[in-house]
Amino acid sequence: MASAYATYPSLQGRAVLVSGGATGIGAAFVEHFARQGARVAFLDVDEAGAQALLAGLDGVAHAPCFLRCDVTDLDMLRRSIDAAREHIGPIQVLVNNAANDVRHALADVDAAAFERNVAVNLRHQVFATRAVVPDMQRLGGGSVICLGSTGWMKKNAGYPLYAMAKAAVHGFVNGMARELGRQNIRINALVPGWVITEKQRALWLDAEGEAEIARVQCMPGYLMADDLARMALFLAADDSRMCTGQPFIVDGGWV
Repeated sequence: MASAYATYPSLQGRAVLVSGGATGIGAAFVEHFARQGARVAFLDVDEAGAQALLAGLDGVAHAPCFLRCDVTDLDMLRRSIDAAREHIGPIQVLVNNAANDVRHALADVDAAAFERNVAVNLRHQVFATRAVVPDMQRLGGGSVICLGSTGWMKKNAGYPLYAMAKAAVHGFVNGMARELGRQNIRINALVPGWVITEKQRALWLDAEGEAEIARVQCMPGYLMADDLARMALFLAADDSRMCTGQPFIVDGGWV
């Protein structure tokens, strides 16, 4: 069945910043926003992935700007956001996407591992949001999209700190919605289920996983990065002007 997906006129020329945008879900965000005519900057440590993404983005009105950035380094994050602003203008949409669902056991967690996990999965979302709020205030509004996860909702084993951090994303969204909303700034959690990226195929998707998807997910087939990107477009566009402080779950009906 052929599908025709939405075009959002309000996204044309809008300045969008995506963290962790070189590969996977983040790369889908970058591509979809660019193809809507937005001015996109994205942060990542994966230079090869970023260059491959840019090479495939022909025909867009504004070529995305890649800035190498380790989001766990808050000074580098601040400088990169400043540089993004120089390239695309005041940030009106922030997509807090960078994360790492590396597997770990509680017995192996020491203080340093705890800090690393929180830094990559939670802390940068707070400080990136803080950095762009003044832009959104001057523009009269904006949209912050924080990536959560259904992993903690499903009580998955194998990544307790990742689950903790992703649950905390929801707390941050709820804790900021009223304050930011008074300034016409929306903040929402975009909550993926099991998105079958190249990384997931390589590391985690096996026959048991295939069977679980078929048994538990309400919709048939794989949940893909493009499915998340299309929800992000809606949350960034003026169409979602009265949506804030909410989790938007895209998981094929798993939870």
